[in-house]
Amino acid sequence: MILTRHIIKSVKFAKLDDILNFVFTFKLLMLNVRPMQIREEIKELLSILDSNKPKNVLEIGTACGGTLFLFCRVASSDATIISIDLPELSGGFPMYKIPLYKSFVKKGQRLYMIRADSHYPKTLEAVKKVLGNRKLDFLFIDADHTYEGVKKDFEMYAPLVREGGIIAFHDIMLGPYESGGGVRKFWSEIKHNRYRYVEIVKDWEQNDSGIGVIYV
Repeated sequence: MILTRHIIKSVKFAKLDDILNFVFTFKLLMLNVRPMQIREEIKELLSILDSNKPKNVLEIGTACGGTLFLFCRVASSDATIISIDLPELSGGFPMYKIPLYKSFVKKGQRLYMIRADSHYPKTLEAVKKVLGNRKLDFLFIDADHTYEGVKKDFEMYAPLVREGGIIAFHDIMLGPYESGGGVRKFWSEIKHNRYRYVEIVKDWEQNDSGIGVIYV
């Protein structure tokens, strides 16, 4: 683990493709941080973020840590980045991975790992405590994929996003709802509200992945 953290800290990236090449191919022993994303889709989202350089970022659902790594790379050099995921026994990541994830940040950035259910009121309060009087520039929702779960994540954390900020959902193509595609159902409702939105989908025939972006 120490060697892995050292390698990640020491790698220098000249452009976005270098970052993607690293995170999609890096593997040491049995450890990898490959994102559960389609490369072309996450690249387009990263391009949007890279042009905005968010200073306050919240990711709900960290898993292997691939998207967390990518968000750290494109966030502002003084960004505050918050990760929410369940403890290992509840389907989240183990404690031993926390030092690895903390090695993702660039000098000047701060990373806060909250290992709890995002739907608990205490989790929301923990996020608010980290933010203080600041608002989120970017919120990424990729955790509970049931309709009720993704809706609750949105309703709880979207109010923390500043006007002009960005909210993104992963797996808007995962469906139909009857087979577990709750994100798809919620996305089909939310995108027609007052928001300006973008759908990042490599292939409209695919039945998974896809990223939906709304501008608050």
